[in-house]
Amino acid sequence: MKYLVVEPDDALDPGLRADLLDTWIAATDAGGAVGFTPPAPVELVAETLDEALGRVAAGLDLLGVLHTGERYAGMGLLVDRGSALQAHWRTVLRVMVHPQHQGNGAGRVLMEGLRGSAVDLGLEQLQLTIRDGLGLEQFYEPLGYRVVGRHPRAVRVAKHDYRDEIMLVLDL
Repeated sequence: MKYLVVEPDDALDPGLRADLLDTWIAATDAGGAVGFTPPAPVELVAETLDEALGRVAAGLDLLGVLHTGERYAGMGLLVDRGSALQAHWRTVLRVMVHPQHQGNGAGRVLMEGLRGSAVDLGLEQLQLTIRDGLGLEQFYEPLGYRVVGRHPRAVRVAKHDYRDEIMLVLDL
């Protein structure tokens, strides 16, 4: 599994889009906390992916991907908030690995790649949020992220099922 940075000129490649859409749908349907709940609302996922790819094509955000040698099987974004006062950090967003490739260190490769990209950009800090109740802190904390806050009941995954949103930060 290899980490790559998608150049703005390549962000609208149909093959990239198809693989990332497949990954996002599979991750959602497997119960991943990637912005939607199963079953994946394919049209909404596609719309959200297209918006993200558009921002990458415009040079606003950085897209890191995992490539198996045959296809793209993971992604993560470094999202710029558009403020000169916050130019020293990025939000890590839409981190996912296709379920077929989970459990073999692919997520670690992706996160280490994003960290390296952040260092290359001269950033000082990364921030991300996770959905409580899935034990995701156990993945991110060994990578150097620390919990800095919690928004109670910020995520409603079902009518009576609320989860906290947990904010983590990594100093570079």
